[in-house]
Amino acid sequence: MDTFMTEALAEAQQSLQEGGIPIGAVLVRNNEIIGRGHNQRVQRNDPTAHAEIECLRNAGCIRSYKDTILYTTHMPCYFCAGAIVQFGIETVVVGDAGTFQGAADFMRDHWVRIYERDEDECRQILQDFIKNNPKLWDEDIGQ
Repeated sequence: MDTFMTEALAEAQQSLQEGGIPIGAVLVRNNEIIGRGHNQRVQRNDPTAHAEIECLRNAGCIRSYKDTILYTTHMPCYFCAGAIVQFGIETVVVGDAGTFQGAADFMRDHWVRIYERDEDECRQILQDFIKNNPKLWDEDIGQ
């Protein structure tokens, strides 16, 4: 696992330690992390506090996202994918694309390059969470 995915996983682990959903993300420009975040929907009682959105919030307003790469532990949902497309993030690296289908096709249809990895740690942290918290997971994905 590379440095940036390791940092995204650390964000996911932080969310889990806080009692939240273990998904994390980092935004990278020129091999430097400029934003990071983890899912805080449970912690803040905020349905919009997804990892990718928190990462973008923490990066702040930047002139352009065209030369950034978003690393996320799991495939973004449609809500997060909408932000990715809206801000022109052209590359997303996903640690686990199998546990949650998310909005991969939507992003690809909008010219986002997606690099799907098969990172055991990313897959396991979410699968364990879903097994132990199925109702909370269903709520998070809108089911």
